[in-house]
Amino acid sequence: MVPLTGPVSLLLALAASGLNGQNFAFVGYLPQDASERQTRIRELETLALKTGQTQLFIETPYRNAALLQALVQTMHHNTRLCVARGQTLATSHVRSETVKAWRAKPQTATDERLPAVFAIGR
Repeated sequence: MVPLTGPVSLLLALAASGLNGQNFAFVGYLPQDASERQTRIRELETLALKTGQTQLFIETPYRNAALLQALVQTMHHNTRLCVARGQTLATSHVRSETVKAWRAKPQTATDERLPAVFAIGR
């Protein structure tokens, strides 16, 4: 048997994120429309901060940068954001910090060639 990379990547990202692994939800893709996406980000952030439930979602690689930018611009400074990409590759990268820290550093945790898992929580 060989495990499928897709489903495993969610759990690998969650484990590497440092966020709540006991209570989490995978919500799939966020809306493409900027206004709808911003509304959904706020809903997920509110849920994560209120309940402690980590919110996991994905995006197509070529839209990773736009999603990351929307997350950093929309969320509160103390919310934790994790971006994990290429989890089954030797070049894997995980960055899990507060939004404030993401705003202070260049946003280099996305790659248009690699799928990424995004997680938000407290």
